[in-house]
Amino acid sequence: MGREHLSSRFGVILLSAGCAVGLGNVWRFPYIAGKNGGGLFVLLYLVFLAILGLPVLIMEFAAGRAAGRPILSLHSSLTPGKPAWRLHGFAGLAGNVVLMMFYTVVAGWMLIYFVRTASGFFSPLDPSGVAAAFAGMLASPAEQIAAMVLVCAVSAAVCAMGLRRGVERVVKRLMVCLLLLIAVLAANSIWLDARDGDAAGLRFYLVPSLERMREAGFATVVAEAMNHSFFTLSLGIGAMAIFGSYIGRSRTLLGEAMNVAALDTLVSIAAGIVVIPACFAYGANPGQGPGLVFSTLPNVFNDMPYGRFWGALFFAFMSCAAMTSVIAVFETILACAMDAFSWSRPKAGAAVGAALAVLSLPCILGFSAWSGFRPFGEGSCVLDLEDFVVSNLLLPAGSLCFILYATRRFGWGWSNFLAEANSGAGPKMPGALRWYCAVVLPLIVIAVFVLGLADRFGGGG
Repeated sequence: MGREHLSSRFGVILLSAGCAVGLGNVWRFPYIAGKNGGGLFVLLYLVFLAILGLPVLIMEFAAGRAAGRPILSLHSSLTPGKPAWRLHGFAGLAGNVVLMMFYTVVAGWMLIYFVRTASGFFSPLDPSGVAAAFAGMLASPAEQIAAMVLVCAVSAAVCAMGLRRGVERVVKRLMVCLLLLIAVLAANSIWLDARDGDAAGLRFYLVPSLERMREAGFATVVAEAMNHSFFTLSLGIGAMAIFGSYIGRSRTLLGEAMNVAALDTLVSIAAGIVVIPACFAYGANPGQGPGLVFSTLPNVFNDMPYGRFWGALFFAFMSCAAMTSVIAVFETILACAMDAFSWSRPKAGAAVGAALAVLSLPCILGFSAWSGFRPFGEGSCVLDLEDFVVSNLLLPAGSLCFILYATRRFGWGWSNFLAEANSGAGPKMPGALRWYCAVVLPLIVIAVFVLGLADRFGGGG
């Protein structure tokens, strides 16, 4: 199957970054940095991103570009005599689907909160009223379903328009808006934190502290930092492989991967600067958890001068980030459907959009009709289960598969991977890294897997 190609290298970087940059950066990263003690977690995350995330991203890009196919048929194209690898393709597709089962819901929350903030809904509420408003939204599924269906419909429409006319054009504009908004919001948050001369929020976020790490739990902090290096780049489930299949061979993949990882990291760090110092400036807890931006930040905006404006700007930024990742992952699933059933883009878009709208319902109902289902005990819900399956199981396991596939003879093999990765102009992947990639990387990923399970089931979750 011939692949479409993007119109420019800039489009490749922004679209790949659009998949990586999203809810993992702007919704998930600030609250896990907050609950894991700030500075040392951020430092560990950057280390793991460099030594773990970047090599796996290059491998996924290389396999996708060489095969010219999505994750479902990637292995049968590159290694047709090794059918067992197709299991990774099915697991990768499953990972993208499960990810979208809660990404579409959270993206819908961002849209709801943008409308609420811009309309002044939160302005007269006190902190208990803001928390009650979030709880009320979760308990009433109709509004969430409407927003989720809108997210699915927009994603289907954009992807059905084509790679260049739809996906690339829309994600480019969303990414530019996202970067402009985050610059303005980060500058405002720094000013709020520094106006009394203390800058406590920035010090918490950027200055490492062993004491705070001990309080959060050493194993928990390391596991979260490792897991987020996968989550933030959507590694292991083929979401990046599809964009690798759209990259031309004029540039080496080390350079392209470094650009994507750098842009993704910039947004993550900046998102933390937007959220955490603002929380400190107004006495809010930055480690509250997934509800941080919904039940805490509206209180912060209520206390700010021109808070309605800043709040609307914040949720516009969050909505842009959510839609870039949702559209990009939608494209991965759509490509699999087109490849498997020879469907046109519009037909695949309609089918995938409808399927995801139905599959996203359990996440919504998990806060109301199915609230009695608590997979990890009191306080947990369907969303927690879906997040755990993706973050702690499919992403690290899928990444391990890509590592073994690219470095071992029973897979695609190191020589094939290296030749593909180094095709074109730009920085080359050193062949001397073979031992590190073949031996050390798998051990690190297994450690990620084990630490994640121990943290969840060993009393740390």
